[in-house]
Amino acid sequence: MKKFQLIIIMTAIILQGFGQESSVENGAGKKQEVAVNENGNTRIAVGRNLLSVEEGDSSVNIRVGNRGLKILESMEGNKVNFEKYSENEVSDPEDLEDNDDQNKSKKNKFKGHWSAAEFGFNNYLTSDKSLVLPADIEYMNLRSSKSVNFNINFAQLCLGITNHIGLVTGLGLNWNNYKFEGNNNIQAGTNGIIEILDPEAVLEKSKLATLYLNLPLLLEFQLPVNNSHINIAGGPIGAIKIGSHTKMKFQDGQKVKENGDFSLNMLRYGATARVGYENFQLYGTYYVTPLFLTGKGPAGNNLYPFEIGISFTFND
Repeated sequence: MKKFQLIIIMTAIILQGFGQESSVENGAGKKQEVAVNENGNTRIAVGRNLLSVEEGDSSVNIRVGNRGLKILESMEGNKVNFEKYSENEVSDPEDLEDNDDQNKSKKNKFKGHWSAAEFGFNNYLTSDKSLVLPADIEYMNLRSSKSVNFNINFAQLCLGITNHIGLVTGLGLNWNNYKFEGNNNIQAGTNGIIEILDPEAVLEKSKLATLYLNLPLLLEFQLPVNNSHINIAGGPIGAIKIGSHTKMKFQDGQKVKENGDFSLNMLRYGATARVGYENFQLYGTYYVTPLFLTGKGPAGNNLYPFEIGISFTFND
């Protein structure tokens, strides 16, 4: 359950970041943060179901607004389920009297541009910010046009400062595919240090794949243009690894997949920025945390992942 505890810690850090704005929008007299521990279960919540994390013996439920994610842990690995809640659902009877006013004010709320489906390309840089890798780790070279990432940002919470400026946070799933250029894959060798895996046969393709849960905190500006908006946003982003595997496909059609940690950093953080017009965005993300644990990268090298791509947001 260590992974689930890390999710709760990440959520608590984000809560500290926007706790004051939340109290302004929801009223100073309302209880905004709750943390309880009963029979080994932990729950963290903010406001009227704005954001909550509940940890059980074998699952974690994460909710932002009326969207949620359930992560189930079993011997076979982690299973991720999406959840959707009623917008009128409230957990505190005292909130019922305010529900009508809350629904009326929704139309006038600042709406950010985090919730989206995103597609892009990923790669990594060396410590000196170069795409050219040292000669002794050329097996880490990627097929740039085939190394893609796909994101589903399924939950969003907006805290308006003005009608056109606000803070945006939420949750998203981030899939990265690092497809190797050479006829090789990678493995964690002695002391977990990443090294080349020679399949001793001709490969059609080979890759390292990762799945992370993202949690951003963005400051967004919306510039009115002819009854529309140009959107500019940026800020820190944190992530926790949910799963990772390598996969090889041979020319004869045989496939070999191996699940493992591969000395990848479980927690990573960086910065993300996006700019767009209405529901179409361009985004870029750079992580200052190395892809692999320090000292465990290929030949001891640190590689820093980044992504660039396009985004189609879900908001009106």
